[in-house]
Amino acid sequence: MVKICCIGAGYVGGPTMAVIAFKCPSIEVVVVDISVSRIAAWNSDQLPIYEPGLDDVVKQCRGKNLFFSTNIEQHVSEADIIFVSVNTPTKTRGLGAGKAADLTYWESAARMIADVSKSDKIVVEKSTVPVKTAEAIEKILTHNSRGVKYQILSNPEFLAEGTAIQDLFKPDRVLIGGRETPEGRKAVQALKDVYAHWVPEDRIITTNLWSAELSKLAANAFLAQRISSVNAISALCEATGANVSEVAYAVGKDSRVGPKFLNASVGFGGSCFQKDILNLVYICECNGLPEVADYWRQVIKINDYQKNRFVNRVVSSMFNTVSGKKIAVLGFAFKKDTGDTRETPAIDVCKGLLGDNAKISIYDPQVTEDQIRRDLAMNKFDWDHPAHLQPMSPTAVKQASVTWDAYEATKGAHGVCILTEWDEFKELDYQRIYDNMQKPAFIFDGRNVVDPETLRAIGFIVYSIGKPLDSWLKDMPAVA
Repeated sequence: MVKICCIGAGYVGGPTMAVIAFKCPSIEVVVVDISVSRIAAWNSDQLPIYEPGLDDVVKQCRGKNLFFSTNIEQHVSEADIIFVSVNTPTKTRGLGAGKAADLTYWESAARMIADVSKSDKIVVEKSTVPVKTAEAIEKILTHNSRGVKYQILSNPEFLAEGTAIQDLFKPDRVLIGGRETPEGRKAVQALKDVYAHWVPEDRIITTNLWSAELSKLAANAFLAQRISSVNAISALCEATGANVSEVAYAVGKDSRVGPKFLNASVGFGGSCFQKDILNLVYICECNGLPEVADYWRQVIKINDYQKNRFVNRVVSSMFNTVSGKKIAVLGFAFKKDTGDTRETPAIDVCKGLLGDNAKISIYDPQVTEDQIRRDLAMNKFDWDHPAHLQPMSPTAVKQASVTWDAYEATKGAHGVCILTEWDEFKELDYQRIYDNMQKPAFIFDGRNVVDPETLRAIGFIVYSIGKPLDSWLKDMPAVA
C-alpha cells in the first residue's frame, strides 16, 4: 500500500489530500501539521476552512484512508511520497524584503524529513515556491541523506478558492516536474500513477523541474494581469462615459481573448496573485532582467491604484470628508463563496476610510469578526505566517464594528461600499436600506453587483466601477 504524507493542513494540503484519499481508496493519506488546533478542527465536524463540497469528501474518507495528525515525524518516516505545502510568505526584512519568498518553513520541513527518513522518499513541492527552490531542497536532503535516496518533484496546485473541490475532481491540467534522469522519471511516474486514478492521461503534463515551478508563477501573473488590464480600462471608461461591462463583453467575445477574468472590480486579492508576482519580479531582478521585473510590477501597481481610486471616490463624493460618518462595508472576503480574507482589497479600502476617520460597519456572510479585526490590525504580509506566529491580540480598531446582518450594517449609514460579489447582495431590499440611511444616500459598488439605474430610481447616488458616472460625481476629482 502506498503511503502519502502531507506536511501542512491548510487551504492546499487539506482539500488536495482529501480528494486523493477519496479517489484512491488503496492509498493511505495522512495530513500532518504542527498546529494542534488546526488538526483538531480537521478531525471535528467544523472543518477549519469553508469550501463547497469539502465536508462530504472529508467525512467519507476520514478514519478509513484519510487521517489528520500532529505526529509529524512518525508519519513522515513511514511515507513513500511526502507532499510539502507549508507557508511561503513574502520576506518583510533582510535581502529581498517585500518581494522575495521566505523559505524558512520550507527549509525546516526539509531538514526534518532528512532527520527522520530511513527509507527512500519522493518529496513533492506543493506550495507555490520561487523557481530553483527544488534545487535548494535537494541540496539540504542530499547533504543530510545518510544513505537515503530522495527524488524532488514539483507539483504546483492550480486551485481556485470557492471551486477547489471541483477543480481537484476535474482539473484543467495536473503539472508534474522532475529531474530528467532515470530515477527522476521513475518518481514522476509514481506520482502520475496516483493522479491517473481519476485524471485522464492527456491532462497530466510532465516537464522539467524549473518549468513546473515557473509555470505556476506565470499562470498567476497572467491571470492577475488580465484583472489589472480591465481595471485600467475601467478608469478610462469612467473618464469618457464608456461602460466597462460592455467593453469587456465585446473584448471577451474574441475567441483569442476569451471572457474569463474580465470583470472590473475594486482590485484582486487572495493569497497568491500579489505574492507570486512579487516573487516573479524578484527572480527577474536576480537574473539581471530589470525590464521584465518592471513589466510585472506594473500589474500590482495598477491593483493598488484601483483600491486608492475607490477610496478617493468615496471620500470626494461625500463632500470630501467621511470623518465621523458611518459607512457600511458589505463583503470582506476577497471573492464570493470563500471565507478567505488574505490580501482582500477590503482591507486597504477599510484602512483608507478609517484613515479619514470614518466609522465603518462590516458585514460578510462567511468571515468571522475575529478574522476581520485581525486583518485590520495586522501589518502587510503578516497573514502568511502560521497563526501561532502572528502578532497576538491586535489592538482593537475602535472605529470598526462587525455585524451579522446587512440591514444592521447599513442602518443610519451615509454610504454603502460593496466589496465582495456575494450573490445575496443582489437580492437585498435596497428600498428598505435607503429608508434607514442618512440622506443623500450613497452606494459605491466595487464589484458591479447591483443595477445602478434601479438604485437611482430609489434615490441613491450610485458609483459603479467603470460605469458612466452619476451626474453628482461628474464634477468630483477622480484622484484626490
